Amino acid sequence: MSILKSSVAKKMALAIAGLFLVLFLFVHLAINLTLIYPGKEAFDSAVEFMATNPFIQVMQPILFLVFAFHIYMGIYLELTNQTKRSVKYIKNNPGAASTWASRNMIWTGLMILGFLLLHLYNYFLPFKTQDIADHYQLVVSLFKSPVYTLIYVLAFVSLGLHLSHGFQSAFQTLGTPREKCNKTLVILGNIVALIIAIGFSSIAIYFYFN
Repeated sequence: MSILKSSVAKKMALAIAGLFLVLFLFVHLAINLTLIYPGKEAFDSAVEFMATNPFIQVMQPILFLVFAFHIYMGIYLELTNQTKRSVKYIKNNPGAASTWASRNMIWTGLMILGFLLLHLYNYFLPFKTQDIADHYQLVVSLFKSPVYTLIYVLAFVSLGLHLSHGFQSAFQTLGTPREKCNKTLVILGNIVALIIAIGFSSIAIYFYFN
């Protein structure tokens, strides 16, 4: 696409895709929390709604494309920046001008990608290809595995770190005044990161110990 030839346009597209995915994460978290309360009946109803609602069915391939685009563009821009960067971070003080999360977006992103592939294999593919009568039990049974639960929690900790920088960076890329809004965006980004990381992780931990 010619509109994405400039680096600024690429970064803006990456930011918009990222914010769209944040919205998806909050919807996904809200549905997953029904696993705990109200419980099985509510979760199964939510799954049934997601499986039969025409709007959701249209949104699924769009969501997949946004995920794929965000992953591709994030890796592309990171590799491009590395080749163009003539002066590396000061090795004895790498945090002087940046946070750990900002310097490691590529690695937290790759960890999230690895978990996403595992999640698709363990849940989405069975959901689409098998006649599963009890989706609640499928999810709960996954959390009974200590290995899967550990991977799940580490993945969402990585996602939280990714969001702690990515959220504020997205708004700054889209033109939010840095001087006026930077502190607010940092706080909001950290809040979003904590909600997503703790929210998803707490579900896995809850079912592992219960």
